[in-house]
Amino acid sequence: MNREKIEYHVRGLLEAIGEDPEREGLIETPARVAGMLEEMLEGIRYSNHDIAQMFGKTFSAEDNGASEAVVMKDITVFSYCEHHFALMYDMHVNVAYIPHGKVLGLSKIARICDMASKRLQLQERLGRDIAEIISEAAGTPDVGVKIVGSHSCMTARGIRNPSSRTETRTYTGEFKSRRDLQELLD
Repeated sequence: MNREKIEYHVRGLLEAIGEDPEREGLIETPARVAGMLEEMLEGIRYSNHDIAQMFGKTFSAEDNGASEAVVMKDITVFSYCEHHFALMYDMHVNVAYIPHGKVLGLSKIARICDMASKRLQLQERLGRDIAEIISEAAGTPDVGVKIVGSHSCMTARGIRNPSSRTETRTYTGEFKSRRDLQELLD
């Protein structure tokens, strides 16, 4: 990311909305916003393949007794909508996969969800990205991802419907046709 450009444009944005970027409370705002964007959008620097490589620590499924689905629920993430730069928040991700000889370290599943969310995103794409990364990292075609979240472009602006929640599901491999596997995400 180009911090200098971000700071320049944030300063211009402050001026465009009628603020004085030189007033006491705003003097350091361009630098703070640049730092925030660098942190909150860290995932932009990495492809799905890169993330799978970073968090692809696996263990033998046979050694750990894992021959059925591995399920992790209520992984909390947030992201930013690419249409409005609006916060997608209170998002809970449920992930399930069928091991094919190896299992991911549990913290790696949460780290994959977190890094994939640190991009300008659509919730539907976020689910596909997580499924793709888990599939590569765990070496399995069988992955299910459910995401439920709130979008400030719906809750705080536009229609202003604060109770609305969006649910998306992504299924690959066996999850596409097996209702019993899909139900693991509920």
